[in-house]
Amino acid sequence: MSTDHSDFSQHLRGYLFVFYALLFGTLITVGASYIPFGHKALNIAVALLIASVKAFLVAGYFMHLMSERKMIYGILASTVFFAIGLMGLTLWSMVDFPPLTTTH
Repeated sequence: MSTDHSDFSQHLRGYLFVFYALLFGTLITVGASYIPFGHKALNIAVALLIASVKAFLVAGYFMHLMSERKMIYGILASTVFFAIGLMGLTLWSMVDFPPLTTTH
């Protein structure tokens, strides 16, 4: 019975760590939104970086991917690779076009 209790408290401690890390990540995201990094694409890149760390925490701990086999990691890595590629293409295409709104 004591092993069940210690196992439960270990899982609970891990979940609470992730919960507090996600709260801290949210505070960092809100704080970073008020900082002008000079270029809009850099602000977006910082926000995406913070969101990616938070997504890793959710996928790793709440979806139990931290204890999965190597095949799952390969699929996750390819998904991250293509997501970064699509975000990079999106940011690259935003530089080529003038803004849709003009100020007079």
